[in-house]
Amino acid sequence: MTHKIITAMAAIVAIYLLGAPLALAAPMLCSGEQKSCAAACQLSPRALIPDCVATCRNRFNYCRSTGCWDNGQNRYCGLGRK
Repeated sequence: MTHKIITAMAAIVAIYLLGAPLALAAPMLCSGEQKSCAAACQLSPRALIPDCVATCRNRFNYCRSTGCWDNGQNRYCGLGRK
């Protein structure tokens, strides 16, 4: 009898622990990706920064219309369009 109670309690704890990170995770946003892109531009040589920022702006506009961010190497979708 106690074995069944312990097993049931362990199952409840496992379900809670597996579900907690999913519930607490905020959705990724296009604006967050744009901020990361602009921050990466600051590592570029000074002469290239305006072009890099313009590229980030274009990627942001694309993300807002499609929900997909394309960083030039990878494309991932499902982002919030803010």
